[in-house]
Amino acid sequence: MSDAFEKDLDAQIKAALTGQDREILEATQELGWFELGFKQFGGKLGWVTWVVMFVQTAMFIAAIWCAIRFFGATEVMPALKWGFSSTVLMLGALQMKLSLMPQIQADRVIREVKRLQLMVASKHD
Repeated sequence: MSDAFEKDLDAQIKAALTGQDREILEATQELGWFELGFKQFGGKLGWVTWVVMFVQTAMFIAAIWCAIRFFGATEVMPALKWGFSSTVLMLGALQMKLSLMPQIQADRVIREVKRLQLMVASKHD
């Protein structure tokens, strides 16, 4: 869909809503990318995100250190050792960071479901 169509559709939805519905729509507005990411650090499972980010950062720093040692190696075996270590650590750090993406997507879906629940509940009042 084009942006113009989505904006037009959003405008039509807003025009059709009553005052209370508009308040609900504004209160449950979609969050931006960074807002969704930073939201992961709070709540009941926020500590898990802190641990994942700490371990991911440690792995990334270790990967950079191994990469520096790799580029400084003058013989094949040490170069292989440091290069392989750097690669594995970098991929592990990337995988840990990507492990947070399903939770971000789940939060987006839950937010939309809550939005629908609020709108349906307001129609029954």
